[in-house]
Amino acid sequence: MKRAFLALIVGIAALLLAPIGALGKLTEVGEIPETTPPTVSSCPSNPCLVVSRTTGFQVKVGNVRSPLTVPRAGTVVAWTIKLGKPNPTQIKFFNANEGGEATAGIAILRKQKKPNLSYLLVAQSPLVKLQPYFGMTTQFPLERTLQVKKGDIVALTVPSWAPALALGFASSTSWRASRPKAQCSKTSTQSTHTQIGSVLQYYCLYSTARLTYSATLISTP
Repeated sequence: MKRAFLALIVGIAALLLAPIGALGKLTEVGEIPETTPPTVSSCPSNPCLVVSRTTGFQVKVGNVRSPLTVPRAGTVVAWTIKLGKPNPTQIKFFNANEGGEATAGIAILRKQKKPNLSYLLVAQSPLVKLQPYFGMTTQFPLERTLQVKKGDIVALTVPSWAPALALGFASSTSWRASRPKAQCSKTSTQSTHTQIGSVLQYYCLYSTARLTYSATLISTP
């Protein structure tokens, strides 16, 4: 983590020392003004609902469409996640039933023309163990940054589980997951999109909920 943070600082410093015409723009992809109700994880409330065994991205938050779509070409240098704080009983349950301890990373998706709702996985970050950060908003700098094109989507990959789901929104807020069409309700079935170069259909749309993550983009001039 320290080496990754140093790499991020060095990279930003290099941009700042570049000629003015070559400066990039720093953008937090997925960061939008605070919502009503507030964006707070469902954990440790009862029920404590989490993101489990899938890759997903936000489609809409209120009137904001495609908040995780990259606005311009550049480099993703870090990602941030806001985590709930499940209690020990909840942690024990999810560890036993959702594939082990909480982990997550980000994935870069590129929409395909056919078939419908299909996305190509072009890059992904290493996975991070999340339990030390429960109850916090934490940024993870990337030692190996991810190149992106305008229109790419930054998704959250959760091979086990993550308390990164906020509930109670209107139906105009929704996110999409990489689960097959017939398995939208089977949240304990593994459906993560992890093979670079592969294409999956993101059939399942979940309304009234928000994934609590974002990504830091340094765009090219």
